[in-house]
Amino acid sequence: MMNFRNAGILAGLALSVSAAALNAYASEPTIPPAPADFPAEGKINYVARDSILEFKALPEYHEPDWVTKNFVSTGKLPPVKDRLPKEPLVFKTGNMPDGIGVYGDTMRHVIGGRPEGWNYGAGQTQGWGGIDIGLSECLTRTAPLFQVQASDTEPLPNLAKSWDWSEDGHKLTMHLIEGAKWSDGAPFNADDIMFYWEDEVIDPNVSPLGGGASPEAFGAGTTLKKVDDYTVEWTFKEAFPKQYLYTMSYPNFCPGPSHILKPKHPKYSKNTYDQFKNAFPPEFMNMPVMGGWVPVEYRSDDIIVMRRNPYYWKVDEKGNQLPYLNELHYKLSTWADRDVQAVAGSADISNLEQPENFVASLKRAAETTAPARLAFGPRLIGYNLRMNFSANGWGNPDERGQAIRELNRNEDFRKAVTMALDRKAIGDSLVKGPFTAIYPGGLSSGTSFYDRNSTVYYPFDLEGAKAELAKAGLKDTDGNGIVNFPAGKGGKDVEIVMLINNQYTTDKSLAEGVVGQMEKLGLKIVINALDGAKRDDAHYAGRFDWLIQRNTTELSSVVQNTEQLAPVGPRTSWHHRAGKDDQLDLMPFEQELIDVVNKFRTSQSNEERVDLMKQYQKISTEHVNTVGLTEYPGALIINKRFSNVPQGTPIMMFNWAEDSIIRERLWVAADKQGKYELFPQQLPGKPGEKGPIN
Repeated sequence: MMNFRNAGILAGLALSVSAAALNAYASEPTIPPAPADFPAEGKINYVARDSILEFKALPEYHEPDWVTKNFVSTGKLPPVKDRLPKEPLVFKTGNMPDGIGVYGDTMRHVIGGRPEGWNYGAGQTQGWGGIDIGLSECLTRTAPLFQVQASDTEPLPNLAKSWDWSEDGHKLTMHLIEGAKWSDGAPFNADDIMFYWEDEVIDPNVSPLGGGASPEAFGAGTTLKKVDDYTVEWTFKEAFPKQYLYTMSYPNFCPGPSHILKPKHPKYSKNTYDQFKNAFPPEFMNMPVMGGWVPVEYRSDDIIVMRRNPYYWKVDEKGNQLPYLNELHYKLSTWADRDVQAVAGSADISNLEQPENFVASLKRAAETTAPARLAFGPRLIGYNLRMNFSANGWGNPDERGQAIRELNRNEDFRKAVTMALDRKAIGDSLVKGPFTAIYPGGLSSGTSFYDRNSTVYYPFDLEGAKAELAKAGLKDTDGNGIVNFPAGKGGKDVEIVMLINNQYTTDKSLAEGVVGQMEKLGLKIVINALDGAKRDDAHYAGRFDWLIQRNTTELSSVVQNTEQLAPVGPRTSWHHRAGKDDQLDLMPFEQELIDVVNKFRTSQSNEERVDLMKQYQKISTEHVNTVGLTEYPGALIINKRFSNVPQGTPIMMFNWAEDSIIRERLWVAADKQGKYELFPQQLPGKPGEKGPIN
C-alpha cells in the first residue's frame, strides 16, 4: 500500500545531493558522494531459503471446477493426479503473504516489445515484459531469493529438484522432476535438457536468448551427459563451482520442448539454421511450455493471450494445481504506456523503471481512490556507457571503427570521458529529486556486495578531462571544436557511433545528454538508435563503438551471471568479445578482473567473496572498465486486487519482478475478480492449431 512517507518524496522533489559533494569537482579521484536518503524504499521480510518450497506427494489434488467438468469428465484430459508429476513442487503456505488462494481472473500486462516467435532457445525474443518468464522454466530458480539473506542464498530447485556434488567437487549430479509433462502432455525428461545443451548452447550456429547461455558461461571444458531419463551429470574442471547453479536459472538454462524443436534443427532435418530459428513464428499458437501459461492468441500489434497450462507441475499445500490465475494478457503497446495503464488501472502490473514517469505515478498512487499500489525498491537500476574493447576483429570494424577501439583501450581517453560527464545534470535531466544518484560504474550500490570506499570516482572536471584527452594524443587541429586523430592516423575528426535502444525514453534521454557533454569535451557522438531485436543483434555481433546499456543482473545480484563481469571467456563480456580467431586481446587490468571473478566463482568462503568484490570494484572503477551514467530505484506497480505479492519486491535483482512475485501463486479474492478473461473456461489446443479449445 502507498503510505504517507511518499508525501515527503513529493514535497522534496527539488532535493539533491549535498552542496559539498557537488563542489568537490577536481581531477583527483575520490569516492562517490553518498546518495540522498530515499524514505519510500520498501522493506523486505527475510525468510529461510527452505521455507519457500519443497517437492512431495500429497494425498489429493484439485483443479478449477470447470476444468474437471469440461475436460476431465468428457475424456479430453486425464484426471489432475495423472497430469502431475510423482512429487510435484509444493509452495509452502507460510511463505505466501496472503495464504492459499482461489481460482479465477486475469493479469493484464502492457509491453513495448514485439515477439519474433517462440523459439527462445534459438534466440527469438517473445517481446520481453514477462512473457518468456510466464512460459519458460529453468533448471534452477533465483528470482524469489531477494527475500533470502545473503548467507543463505543458493538457487532454488526447479526442473532440477535436487543435486549432489561428488567428493572431489568436479561432478554435479542433477535429479530432474520425475513425471512432469509439457503443456501438450508430452513427457519432460533428460532428452529436453540434452537437446538444449548439445544442439543450442554448444552448437556455435545457435545463440539462445539471454546473453549468458554460452558454453563458457558454465565453465571452460564443462561437459554434460544423460545418466537416465531423470538424471544428468555435469563435469567441471573446477572444484565445487557452485556459481554455475545461478547460471542454470533464468534466462540461461530454460530448455524448450525437444519433441517439437528437434525435427526442425539442421542436425536432424534439411533446414538451415535460419529456418530452424524462425520455424515457430508468433502466429504459431499453443507452443508446448513448462510454464504456467501457454500462448493461445496472437494479434499483431494488439495482444498476446496466454491460458493456464493444464499439465503445470506445481501445487499449493492443499493440492490445488497452480496457477490460480486463468489467463495472462500482454497488450502490445509501448513501454511508457505500460506505466500509464498500470497506474490508471487498465493494466495490472508494471515495473516502473522509466524515471520520467516517477512524479506523476507517485501523485496518482498517493490518492485513496488509486487502483494500484506502488512501492519503490533499492537503487538497482543503473546505466553504463560501454566502450568496445576488442581490437582484433569482433564486429569486423572499418578503419574508423578500429581507430576508435584503440582509443577505447587507452586509459587516458577513458578517464577523459568519465571526467567530462556531469552526472548530477544527467540524473536531473531524467527526474529531479532524491531519486537518481551519482554512479561511477561497476557494481550497483543496491547490492549487498557494494562497498563505497572501494569505488573510485573521477569527479566532473571538464578542464581536467581535456588534459587527459591531450595525454591520449587528441587535439583540435582544425579549430572546429572536435578533436582530431593524429596526422599519422588520418587527422580526421574523432567521430564515435553510439548504439542505443530506441524503445526506451530513458535510453534516448541519456544518449542525448552524453552527446551534448561529449561535444563540450571535443568528441562527436553519432547515435545509432535501433529497436529491440535489431539493437541486440548489433550488440552481440560487436557492431558498435560505444553503447548505452541498462545494467544486467551480474551488477545487481553479483552471484548471478557473474561471468559477465569480465571477459573470462570469448563471449562473456558485454563489451569485449573475441574475433573470428576466438581469441581475446586482454588489457592488463582486464586480466586482473578475470582473476578476481574466477576466484569468486569457486570460493567457498562468504568473507573471501565479499573481499574479492571489493577488489573487483576498485580495479573496475579505477581503470574505467565501464563509464557509469546514473542509477535510481524502480517501483513495482500492481493492482490492489491481487493477493500474495511479497513486501519489498525489487523490480530487478536476481530477475524481473514478474518472476520475483511468483505469479503462479498470485490470486484474486472472488468478490474482487473482474470479467477480463477473453477465453473463459478454455484450455490450450494442440501445438500449431489456432486458439484454445473449449
